Amino acid sequence: MNEASKRHIIIGTAGHVDHGKTALIRALTGKDTDRLKEEKARGISIDLGFAPFRLPDGTVAGVVDVPGHERFINNMLTGIGGIDLVLLVVDVMEGVMPQTHEHLQILELLNIQRGIVVLTKCDLAEQDWIDLVEEEIREEVAETFLKDAPFCRVSSITGKGIPELLETIRKSVQTLTPKDADGPLRLPVDRDFSVSGFGTVITGTILSGRVREGDLVEVLPPGKQVRVREIQVFGKKETEGFAGQRAALNLVGLDRDLIRRGSVVGTPGIFEQTSRMDIRLNLLPDAPRPLKFRDPVHFHLGTARVVGVVALLDRDRLDPGESAIVQIHLDRPLVAHRQDCFIIRSYSPVTTIGGGIVIDPNPVKHRRFRQEIMETLAELESGEISFLLQKISETGPVRLRELESITGMGSERIAGHLESLLSEKKTVSLGDQWITIEIFRAWRKVLTERTSKFHEENPLLPGIPRATLQSALPKKLSPKAFDQLLNDALAEGVLARREEWLHLPDFSPTPAPAQAREIERIENTYRKAGPQAKNKREMVDQIGMDLEKSEIYFGYLFASGRLVRLTEETFFHGETYFRALELLQEHFTTHETLTLADFRDKLGSSRKQVQALLEHFDGLKYTMRRGDERVAWKMPEKNETNNR
Repeated sequence: MNEASKRHIIIGTAGHVDHGKTALIRALTGKDTDRLKEEKARGISIDLGFAPFRLPDGTVAGVVDVPGHERFINNMLTGIGGIDLVLLVVDVMEGVMPQTHEHLQILELLNIQRGIVVLTKCDLAEQDWIDLVEEEIREEVAETFLKDAPFCRVSSITGKGIPELLETIRKSVQTLTPKDADGPLRLPVDRDFSVSGFGTVITGTILSGRVREGDLVEVLPPGKQVRVREIQVFGKKETEGFAGQRAALNLVGLDRDLIRRGSVVGTPGIFEQTSRMDIRLNLLPDAPRPLKFRDPVHFHLGTARVVGVVALLDRDRLDPGESAIVQIHLDRPLVAHRQDCFIIRSYSPVTTIGGGIVIDPNPVKHRRFRQEIMETLAELESGEISFLLQKISETGPVRLRELESITGMGSERIAGHLESLLSEKKTVSLGDQWITIEIFRAWRKVLTERTSKFHEENPLLPGIPRATLQSALPKKLSPKAFDQLLNDALAEGVLARREEWLHLPDFSPTPAPAQAREIERIENTYRKAGPQAKNKREMVDQIGMDLEKSEIYFGYLFASGRLVRLTEETFFHGETYFRALELLQEHFTTHETLTLADFRDKLGSSRKQVQALLEHFDGLKYTMRRGDERVAWKMPEKNETNNR
């Protein structure tokens, strides 16, 4: 099984302070996730802790251990958003406590789907007491996603129950839906630091996509593109990281002062920073007071924490237990995506009061109490077309048959919605695949940027090869779709074509003076050699030039037509080549056939060179071979040759 097809899982802890989360992780993994001196001195987790966790079936999961103290809920929120499976940890001696309740609310608001309830310190309690506490916890979770979750009783000190918990985790992991490793890269940053001799390093959970050594990525904020020098997964150097893994990236050329917890590392051109969002906001039933128009709140999304001002659109207050579509204005930009979950906490005193889901990450500013605006937002939230657009955004490039499977809609209904989205210029059809207009623009930008970079690195070549340009885009993009993307770019003048090379419209290979002298030496050598030109290695040796260094000059001479390539090793000067073509045309004005020996004598060259030349003419369909002879086939007109 290759790495991309493996199941990559993040497991998180939740629960009240001192209920044994860190000790449990140590018992499961052998790793101590408390890394700060203050944590070890105080005996409680303050910041996020991480550990690799090898499951019984060999799968290596990442574990995120979050702090349980109410003072460190901000840190808990930073780590909990990207998890696939939660371990809700409850000390059997204390039962449900305030942060047990608050963490459970947060998990619900973040739409965490799967979990296991773990009763810890069971070596300290009698069986009857444990039964009572478990019943209390079952009542607490009865209306949540954990209502049918398995319960495990363990002691992290004696090891009792740990094997059973391992088996329960293994079974739960098998039912989880893997994250999308083929989507755009998205990694919210939860830690950043500097390493002497290497520079800035960031860590985080890869929510979607993959990242390779040498990849160009975009960091938002600040909105800067940088290159990935090195990747580590669970402290081990890797060439690639995948969705569902904890990864550390060494980023080249990024000043640590420009990055912070909450930044996102992503595929260039896909994500944007936003300071305003349309959201579905659910206020908790036990929120201490109503939320009023323009109330400030602490807004948590991914690993980011900002202050937001809530703009109620259809009312003046939102009471505890109520839900509404609202617009939130942020004090500084962050990266958001449709369907992202978030948490809000009251401004002062700080406590969790609600959460919800992003409907539109980059809307216009809305006027209040407008029925048509509320209807549009409701459609965007729940309508089939909006849902389909979201799936194309998440999955694209995607085929119609794939959309049927993803959405559960029939092909005719999907086709009708796609036509509407196409007419509204929200999607683009590329061959047999569909993408959003945002992805289309991002890929168009990739084409020009990759071509520009190629020009910088290869200033003498006439352009970038098609295959090299295609490799800059996701492998999911079909050849047919890439053809259309490329043809559209050519038709609109974004790119231009020169034979098999693609280039920016205003680009022209321009050698530096020193390069021009080397080019002239090669050309003059071939001109003097005429039809007696040897293979490339011999010609370069004759000049006294390094073969590898000469490759770029040969590419330039070939692209400019000053040399004609017959084979990888055989070139003729353009003048020699067209003289040979004229001799070929003259021969067939008076003869029906031509042998290699005949043409060798006419040209005054060696057998090997003439054979390469005639096979070249065969490839152009000027001649056709019949046994040891050749006959004229689609010979160009003489005046066409003279005009070259």
